[in-house]
Amino acid sequence: MTHHHKHDHEIQSTLSFDEKMIKLLEHWIKHNDDHAQTYRDWAQKAKEKNMRKASSLLEDAAEMTLMISKKFEEAAALIMKE
Repeated sequence: MTHHHKHDHEIQSTLSFDEKMIKLLEHWIKHNDDHAQTYRDWAQKAKEKNMRKASSLLEDAAEMTLMISKKFEEAAALIMKE
């Protein structure tokens, strides 16, 4: 399977380090949330094909991905407070 999106994680601008970090974290959160939705979509398709174990694992992966997004949200909140 091909991964069809650009991974340019370097933000070239006059943003401060904190601003760059916030932008990156926001990007990663959106990126993860998109992936989590894809995992859930395929989990449902697998379930419909009676692939219950595979479906469950994909659901687990979606939850793990969303947990990572939560960590990014927490990091962003901390940076904004400082």
